[in-house]
Amino acid sequence: MAKISPTSIKYSIIADFVADGPFQKPDVIGALFGQTEGLLGSDMELRELQKEGKIGRIEVDLKTEGGKTTGEITIPTALDKTETTIIAAALETIDKIGPTDAKISIREISDVRGSKRDYIMERAKALLAGIKNEGMDSSEMGTELRESSRVSKAIEYGPEGLAAGPDVESSKEIIVVEGRADVMNMLKYGIKNVIGMQGTKFPKTITTLGETKEITLFVDGDRGGNLIAQNVYDNAKVTYITQAPDGKEVEELTGKELMQALRKKVPATEFLRKSNTPFRKSFEKPERQDSREEPKDVERRKLTNADISKLRELSNEIKGKNVIILNDNLEIVGNVPSSRLNSINEKEAFVLMVSNATTSIIQAAESLGSRAVAAQTFNKIPETNIEMISI
Repeated sequence: MAKISPTSIKYSIIADFVADGPFQKPDVIGALFGQTEGLLGSDMELRELQKEGKIGRIEVDLKTEGGKTTGEITIPTALDKTETTIIAAALETIDKIGPTDAKISIREISDVRGSKRDYIMERAKALLAGIKNEGMDSSEMGTELRESSRVSKAIEYGPEGLAAGPDVESSKEIIVVEGRADVMNMLKYGIKNVIGMQGTKFPKTITTLGETKEITLFVDGDRGGNLIAQNVYDNAKVTYITQAPDGKEVEELTGKELMQALRKKVPATEFLRKSNTPFRKSFEKPERQDSREEPKDVERRKLTNADISKLRELSNEIKGKNVIILNDNLEIVGNVPSSRLNSINEKEAFVLMVSNATTSIIQAAESLGSRAVAAQTFNKIPETNIEMISI
């Protein structure tokens, strides 16, 4: 009888069985050979396949309790997946083992080579980390390995654990981006002196870095990016600011687009002055750009720098997706889901404070006649006369 080589095994059929009486392992083997004989034709006889080395040693594990016998059958095969599944389906037609009624059910057909491939990938990643000058092809395996290598270069920096490139500490010039995905994309193209703010409350680490390093701020090409630019400028020493192309995010730019944007960086004050969003240290409300009437006829005072500072202190009160309602004295008068904003007294809705400003939040603020929306992050928001404050 030919023996199947362990290196030739492709699949493993694993079946469970249950029978009404006691029997031994040879009874199970006999049932497999005997009750499938002639069922699939001469070229698919289990006995012949085993002689040819296309089916390996059949393993049976069983136990008898309370008059019933249960167990597991394992059949290794060197057949292709179609032939293997046919053999597996044939096993489920067996209805007796020895003298007792029995039922066999296929639990799974596992690809034995899959575990080998998993090992190969993990080992290859480890080997790749030790290669200084890697040269990979464009296959899927190569792509995955390169992605793994780039991610492994990211570090956690500062007490907030900000995602950063390995050169942030040693470089005199650093690039500050909005989040971890932006950092990963820049590492992908070899830009290593980068650190992300992770879209949360402004991290003190960025302020500290600005005291000793030249900061270039790189924001997304949308209104939210402009708001973040003002927030960073207010809280850290920023030398230059640049922006992704209109409507694009830093995380989706190609290497060429990243380098073009960085070459177009301008002094921070010039960027803020030319920005489409009218930034001012006083955060005074801009003049209306159209003739639309105010949605609500509510007197609203202007926000001051002291108000902005207080809003940032209150940002710790933001929990989940709820909206915090602040009155004219910046006192919290409500903390409600966005779906309940229509029940709020518009006279008290001086400022709406949220973790993420969306179009629906802006529309609610317009409906209530609010002075401003204060948020930690901003989606792509529509043109509006409501002030946007990054906290």
